Amino acid sequence: MEESMKDYEKMLEESYSLMGDGVHDTDTLLAWRRAEELKESQENITVTVSEVVKGGVVADFEGIRAFIPISKLSLERIDSCDQFLEQELEVRVFEADMDADKLILSAKEILKERQEISRKKKLSDVQVGQVFHGTVATLKDYGAFMDLGDGLSGLVHISQISHKRIKHPGVVLKEGQEVDVKVIDIKDGKISLSIKALIDNPEEVELEESEIKLPESESISTSLGDLLKDIKL
Repeated sequence: MEESMKDYEKMLEESYSLMGDGVHDTDTLLAWRRAEELKESQENITVTVSEVVKGGVVADFEGIRAFIPISKLSLERIDSCDQFLEQELEVRVFEADMDADKLILSAKEILKERQEISRKKKLSDVQVGQVFHGTVATLKDYGAFMDLGDGLSGLVHISQISHKRIKHPGVVLKEGQEVDVKVIDIKDGKISLSIKALIDNPEEVELEESEIKLPESESISTSLGDLLKDIKL
């Protein structure tokens, strides 16, 4: 028959009674066991930050002092943890090592998952042909990554930047520059953009301007008489 939690607690009390206060030791060991289970299941838990320390914050987990590194508190870079003091945080157990007395929690993985769910929802609303006013985030040899706002981003391939051939996106664009872009494709969760699709092709405009236009009121005749009427013999 499977042992109940009370039976397990009793065994722990008997095994560790020599360590001092048996009840306290049992509670601590049960807390560590729970922490290890949470590490395996990656279940979300809520803790309250009780202290700000160098490199992160401290929270209580069932009587165990748990550490949350500053890098695990947010998806964005933060310089101070003071804003998290006495705040409730939803976290997961990142590391649980009873022998080393090390319990590390993290909020980052939860935030990443929620960000991705939100991004997919916003992406589903984007349509081919839609125009965004974006900001050049990063320039690469093969194109420019655009920040479209609201957590969305896309790539303008170098061939879609200008009607003229360019050797590098930096010839036309610079990081931080705002520019209108058109969605030309959405595939595998990635948005392909075009700048040139919103710009008239100078060569086509020049060709149009050079075309001969005849007045609609005049007719053209190619008869032999018309061709010879002004020639004097």
